Amino acid sequence: MFKHILVPTDLTDRSLHALEVAVGIATLGACQVTLLHVIETIEDSQGEHFEDFYRKLERRAQRIMDRMIEPFHSDTFTILREITFGKRVKEIVHYAHAEEIDLIILTSHAVSSEAVSQGWGTISYKVGILSHCPVMLVKK
Repeated sequence: MFKHILVPTDLTDRSLHALEVAVGIATLGACQVTLLHVIETIEDSQGEHFEDFYRKLERRAQRIMDRMIEPFHSDTFTILREITFGKRVKEIVHYAHAEEIDLIILTSHAVSSEAVSQGWGTISYKVGILSHCPVMLVKK
C-alpha cells in the first residue's frame, strides 16, 4: 500500500510514537521509512559562527536519531535518517514532494475544544493542509 513513509521529528520522545506507528505500517509490506529532522535556520544567518553552530546541531541530531531508530532494526524494511536546514513546514512539504512520499506521519498536540483556533498554527496542521499526500496525525 505505502512504499515510502515520512516521519518528521523534533527529536523529542513525543515524536517517537509517530515512528512506532510508521514502523507498524512498514512491517505490513516492503516499505521504506524516513525519519526527517529540520534544523530551523535564522534568517540572514551567514558567517562562520553560524556555520559552526548549525554543524553542532546537526551532529547532535544525528546522534539522537540514531538512538531513535536503533530499536527498530529489521530485515523487512529500512529506516533512513535525513537532516535538512530551513523552515520546518516548508522543508517537510518540499522533502515529501521531492522524494515521492506516500504518507506523512507526525505527532500533533491535543487541541482544546475551548480554544480550537490555537491549534491552527501548528506545524502538523500546516503540513496536513499543504502536503500532496495523506498525513496521519498521531496523538498521545
